[in-house]
Amino acid sequence: MSPNSTYWMNYVIGIAQRAPQTGRRVGVALVSEQDELICSAFEGEVRGASWYRTLRSRIKELGTSSAHSAYLTINTLSADKSFELAELLKEMRIDRIYIGLPDPALTSYLDDDPVTARGHVHRFPDDLQREILEQNQDFYAVSEQNIECNPHYSTHRISETVSSRLKSKGFALSRSDVNANRGRLALASLICQRYGIEYKEADRAVNDALSEAFDAKYGTYDYAYDARAANLRWADDFMSVYRRSSTRSLSTVNILNVGVGAGYEAAALFSDCPQITFVDVAERGLANISGLIPSSRTVISSAEDLSALPENSYDLYVSLRTYNSSFFDTSAAASEAHRVLKPGAVIIVSVANGFLYTQRGCVVPGLLIPGTDFVDLYRGMDTANLIGQELDCAGFKDIRMFPTSTEIYLSAVVAKRLHRPSIRPRPQRPIGSAERLNHRQPSATGLFRVTSVKEGLLQ
Repeated sequence: MSPNSTYWMNYVIGIAQRAPQTGRRVGVALVSEQDELICSAFEGEVRGASWYRTLRSRIKELGTSSAHSAYLTINTLSADKSFELAELLKEMRIDRIYIGLPDPALTSYLDDDPVTARGHVHRFPDDLQREILEQNQDFYAVSEQNIECNPHYSTHRISETVSSRLKSKGFALSRSDVNANRGRLALASLICQRYGIEYKEADRAVNDALSEAFDAKYGTYDYAYDARAANLRWADDFMSVYRRSSTRSLSTVNILNVGVGAGYEAAALFSDCPQITFVDVAERGLANISGLIPSSRTVISSAEDLSALPENSYDLYVSLRTYNSSFFDTSAAASEAHRVLKPGAVIIVSVANGFLYTQRGCVVPGLLIPGTDFVDLYRGMDTANLIGQELDCAGFKDIRMFPTSTEIYLSAVVAKRLHRPSIRPRPQRPIGSAERLNHRQPSATGLFRVTSVKEGLLQ
């Protein structure tokens, strides 16, 4: 992002506030390479006209055909279900695009969506996304992307449980405090600052609160409200990814499974695997899996700290729908995964990318914006791209992405340890290749090579 990108994001949110209350509040600005405003517009600025029509008129008056960057609070759909940003891009060249939220009416991936088709689209940070939600609360509250449709996720919020657990330990943090400090380090540092205690004590309190929160939510979790209920072949999807990543039989490799939840997932995948270790912060889930697979080893620990496990020990590391968890440190987890895996070993992680709409029995695609009830359609792919970058930084190679109807898989191989992974420069854009397991997923054109696969499964 450019140094002043946050300024322009706040600027378009500000002009959006001037839009009529009866419609969507949307703001847009075009900015030059010199970081100067070319022109701006907001929805309803001209009576009966969209932001696009108003902006288009001003562009014609100025005679400009390009801009360095565009800032748009909502990637809006027009009345005929076309993307107004896509229309703008047909008329002028824009090097960088910054998007706040998808249109509240958008409930599936569409081929002409410039966010998923173009690639390299930047997103507003979470706090500004929440401001845009608040501006348009009436529209997003009735959107089919609203998570209130799923009682499990609307009533079992990790941030609320963490806040409650910390309060019981004498650290009264509000839900907004927790949402603003969603890393374990950040939350522990806030407690140190506010209560004047040593970091070690604060970190222990945060770790205990997180363990209790995840245990409460996932320790007795089943698939009644899970998106996988709408994809009964999810285990086949995983095996398809594994077969594309390794030629060895799953039952012959030494496996580390990090983040087991209630244990049902692990039982479905690894019951016939004699060499397997399960790791989780929640004791209840580990107790469940011990009963289901008695020969397994269980370790109470976080993905970010596998110090109880030796390096160069495992052939396969699996962590499904964990790397997108609340308060998760992807960089630390990827580094630890690389440490415990043998050279040439395989890692498979996945990102949850949907919630079950219980009334309709279908999947609402995307991930929750922290601290809200709205499922952001683009957030799953954004998260997967960021995880791919962290895997690259940690020393993995051959990174590939496999989107499915309910989650996005990434696989990679441990590169030879010629130097410390931590000194590698971070890539500026997502890397790797992508292949589809299911249709109607974001194409990530420009980021990954996408291959359509018959019947939604890798052959």
